[in-house]
Amino acid sequence: MVPRNRLVKARLWIISLNKTRVGYQSESRSLEHPFWELPAPTLLEKLGTSIDGLSSAEAKRRLTLHDANTLHPRRATGPAALFLSQFKSPLILILLFASILSFALKDQTSALIIAIIVIASGILGFWQEYSAATAVEKLLAMVQINVTTLRDGKPTEIALQEIIPGDVVLLNAGNVVPGDGRLLESRDLFVNEASLTGETFPVEKTIGSFPLETPLSKRTNSVFMGSHVVSGAGKLLIARTGKATEFGKISETLKLRPPENEFERGIREFGYFLMEVTLLLVMTIFAVNVYFSRPVLDSFFFSLALAVGLTPQLLPAIVSVNLAYGAKHMASKKVIVKRLTSIETFGSMDILCSDKTGTLTEGQIQLCLAGDLNGQPSEKVFLHGFLNASLQAGYANPIDTAVIAYRHLDLSSYRKLDEEPYDFVRKRLSILVEGPKKEHFIVTKGAFSQVLTICKFAETPAGEIVDLSKVQSQIEQWFKESCEKGFRTLGIAYRKIENETQMTKASETEMIFLGFLQFTDPLRADIVPAIENLRNLGISLKIISGDSQLVVANAAKQAGLNHWQLMTGTNLRQMTNDALRQRVNEVDLYAEIEPNQKERIILALKQAGHVVGYMGDGINDASALHVADVGISVANAVDVAKEAADIVLVEKDLMVLERGVREGRTTFANTLKYVFMATSANFGNMFSMAGASLFLSFLPLLPTQILLGNLMTDFPEMTIATDSVDPEMVEKPRRWDIRFIRKFMVVFGLANSACDFLTFGVLLLFLHADIPQFRTGWFIENVVTAALIVLVIRTRRPFYKSKPGPYLVYATSAIVVVTLLLPYYRPLASLFRFKPLPPIFLLTLGLILLFYVIVAEVAKFFFYRKENQAKTG
Repeated sequence: MVPRNRLVKARLWIISLNKTRVGYQSESRSLEHPFWELPAPTLLEKLGTSIDGLSSAEAKRRLTLHDANTLHPRRATGPAALFLSQFKSPLILILLFASILSFALKDQTSALIIAIIVIASGILGFWQEYSAATAVEKLLAMVQINVTTLRDGKPTEIALQEIIPGDVVLLNAGNVVPGDGRLLESRDLFVNEASLTGETFPVEKTIGSFPLETPLSKRTNSVFMGSHVVSGAGKLLIARTGKATEFGKISETLKLRPPENEFERGIREFGYFLMEVTLLLVMTIFAVNVYFSRPVLDSFFFSLALAVGLTPQLLPAIVSVNLAYGAKHMASKKVIVKRLTSIETFGSMDILCSDKTGTLTEGQIQLCLAGDLNGQPSEKVFLHGFLNASLQAGYANPIDTAVIAYRHLDLSSYRKLDEEPYDFVRKRLSILVEGPKKEHFIVTKGAFSQVLTICKFAETPAGEIVDLSKVQSQIEQWFKESCEKGFRTLGIAYRKIENETQMTKASETEMIFLGFLQFTDPLRADIVPAIENLRNLGISLKIISGDSQLVVANAAKQAGLNHWQLMTGTNLRQMTNDALRQRVNEVDLYAEIEPNQKERIILALKQAGHVVGYMGDGINDASALHVADVGISVANAVDVAKEAADIVLVEKDLMVLERGVREGRTTFANTLKYVFMATSANFGNMFSMAGASLFLSFLPLLPTQILLGNLMTDFPEMTIATDSVDPEMVEKPRRWDIRFIRKFMVVFGLANSACDFLTFGVLLLFLHADIPQFRTGWFIENVVTAALIVLVIRTRRPFYKSKPGPYLVYATSAIVVVTLLLPYYRPLASLFRFKPLPPIFLLTLGLILLFYVIVAEVAKFFFYRKENQAKTG
């Protein structure tokens, strides 16, 4: 499936590269000096900007001079470029050259027909791909990353791709860093640079200048593309963008690109396999025709046309159309696909990992109690909680939002002096505050156990300060009871200090435990049927949460997750990777988990043979989204989560996810229908052509007839994306299986070829057809069977028990009618050298087609029965 561990691989490559890097690499063409060394005023001058950013006019002018701010620009989908790309196949180019050659040899009719058919086929492919590309662009625009930059001195939202050197960008928690640059302002700014330096913990960023030789990991006055903001805020002057950034240089050096997933690899291997077999047989056919002294030029044209007709040159176009059509349908189900080929992975997913909040619960966190040590409402506890939530400058998380929304307090007499931002190791946030009487004190809020570890004292409801040991058992008992009832409970502590204006992590010591903040996040009303629906689709839900094990266990019990096993972050920390891989299938709930442990869990599940999806929307979910086979985020997630995701849900809802999975599996099933059709029809035709060349004294079909048949059979295949899919095809995860496709190709290809040889025998031995009649008869049989076979192989059921999509029926019927009438329309019949057939011919061909459908149905019955027995046996 999708091997989404590119971040892990990139880290190893980048760490190795950084160790050998000396000083700095070649500078961006925008600057003559390293931006981390120059004084800020000088840097602004050299970049031709100001602290208020660029003007709109200047930004527009620079956009025309700089490449788009992206490492991997998407393929241009302009009409002209896309149309010309339809003719880049070597076989198509050779065929066009052959048309010119034929014209030079005075065979203008054949030359014109070949050119028209090739161009018509190109137009068909262009129209489909252009429609698909346009639809995909619109979908991606719905979830594109925007950046707040200063234009004309005002904050303006623009697409990340439009950022240019000289822009001044406003950074906040959750933002991705849009380019390399220098900080002009920094307020408690912490940045995750793991993708560049391999360092797991966020790095604090400040303003200032550093010497030229300062290594990247020590340039704390600068931030770089490929990193993201964990907490705090800042103002960034962009000095480099796109491939000129440090991350861009590394990606160019290492040729980093999204790794090829299983679907892409399967399509590529299938195409190569079919191409090799086709070219081998075509060369054989050409050699046989020359050996029997048939005209070399005719034999060459025949072999070339056969190669074009039999190679899957439309496979990329049809796959693109199917995936784009599926993406549009998934969008109607509130699921946006960022990487089209992840649709197959989405459908193949059998494990979904997700946080509890917003998945099992409503995600609307509400403060229900600010209580003292006895669990009684306390104004002092709420005041300290409100100070901490209101004055913190980091990520506006739901907990703080809930505290602020509970009740407003006037903080005009309080002043924030300093802050120690929240991180996912300490799991707490501290604020240094000056109170109304000019007293200084620290307020800490965070996970109960993490707050309790830094406390030495506790304050009773009566205001008495006592040693923590006297009331610790009481505090822990109340916390346990609160969690068992399903409440998320945080601790609040404080400590007065002497006139200090700054604090560090070391300041969080000998604190006074004050009380609790108790939050509720009700379970979703539809969570039980949603989990059951996923289970019916073959998808197991695993909850990975940072909440306490009591809260997670309570939520799981209410959600109907029975017979579960739970593992805590502490247990996980003590396990080896091998031991985790042995246990990971049995455990459904993970509690008190740290962000880096999510990555370990997902990797262990993948190593155990599962296709793993991860759904996350927070800053700490980025690495897990990267390593999962399919990363799933939501439209209102932080930028770094949306950027890492393959799939974006408009709503964080398992019902939405379930509908998206069904659409993804439908898209994959329809894509395989074309693959099955191409294998059976193409292999059968190749085998038939090879056999016909051995005993016929003439070419069985003219080159123009082969190309016309190819064009006509392409038409109904373009509608496969709209076809209906049997329910059983979406009830369980399915994966690309090249072995299965090869067996299908041989079985149904030989069935096709058997009917071809039957047609040869009937035309030559019983109907005594002349050469034009033989070619006309086989053309009709060839095109009609290729059209009808889709209706047979599109389902594992008997074809009459599965209703095809209306567009497929209309297109197939139209091609069958046109094919039957073509020999009787004199202008086209004479042009393509067809000859009207007597009724007995048509009746006989009808019986052969009926026989072919019966043979295909019988072959299908035994083929799938044998496959099912092999899987169950």
